[in-house]
Amino acid sequence: MADDTPAQGELPRGSLPANTARIIRFAVDIAETPPDRADFLHSVLCQVGLPRRETKAFTFERTNGKASILIEAGKLWNGKNWIQQPIPYGTRPRLALVHVSSEAVRSKSPVVEVGRSVREFLMRLEVDTGGREYATFKKQMKALSACRMSLGFGTETVDAKPIERFSAWTDGSGDRDPLTPCVVELTPKFFASLTEYAVPLDARALAALRHSALALDVYTWLAHRLHRVQRVSGERISWKNLREQFGQEYADPKNFKRKMLSTLMAVRAVYPDAKLDQVKGGFVLLPSKPPIPKTVVQVRAIGTP
Repeated sequence: MADDTPAQGELPRGSLPANTARIIRFAVDIAETPPDRADFLHSVLCQVGLPRRETKAFTFERTNGKASILIEAGKLWNGKNWIQQPIPYGTRPRLALVHVSSEAVRSKSPVVEVGRSVREFLMRLEVDTGGREYATFKKQMKALSACRMSLGFGTETVDAKPIERFSAWTDGSGDRDPLTPCVVELTPKFFASLTEYAVPLDARALAALRHSALALDVYTWLAHRLHRVQRVSGERISWKNLREQFGQEYADPKNFKRKMLSTLMAVRAVYPDAKLDQVKGGFVLLPSKPPIPKTVVQVRAIGTP
């Protein structure tokens, strides 16, 4: 089932659906107020995302041009047994990866505390921080920590398991176990690659799109891709290309096209500098400003997290 539903307890505002009202609110804020901080995600994960729906399989592959990702589910030791973990999917592991990556980049450390910081992150995204939501995040963080991740570049394969060590959360309330440090430690390879290839993202856009894994993927892709377009005439991308990259979960091309068009409307609302024109057979990507100016990234790099 697609992870595109409103968060628990969220009620519509006025006559608009809750997700639409939230997007409009953040779109107005983004249009009127410059960002004061940047979140981050690895450039490869901006091009090839995790599964959007739950899968019973223990491996997952996604390819975009010369970039490819292979995820293999793993197991975690609970003190008595090895417990099989699922493949991470949906919005929660995407947001978790952004959170962990952002904290690592800002602190310049592969060791990230994920106790109170995750609760604060959920609150910033306006996600319910009650037991059920915290438990869902815990489950996805466990899946992330256990999985193996390989990245493909052309003919090169890189072992990019993101999490070296995971020790956090003992219950759904988020209370800390005093005997267990609440930290996530990134692998040296992933941390080194992240610090070199981190893509700055507007935290408000992530908050606006947090209901949809597809919207998060499209936003991070455009944030990575558009400001790299050099030709004034732009770069063409076909519907076939888009479906190969984003439509793996859609059996009917028409359903994917409808979903993609509505998703692009939401994404462009919170990334107003994104320039792309719909043409016959696809889109033309045009040179655009990144969602986070370089000055903001530089200020955050030398300032406090």
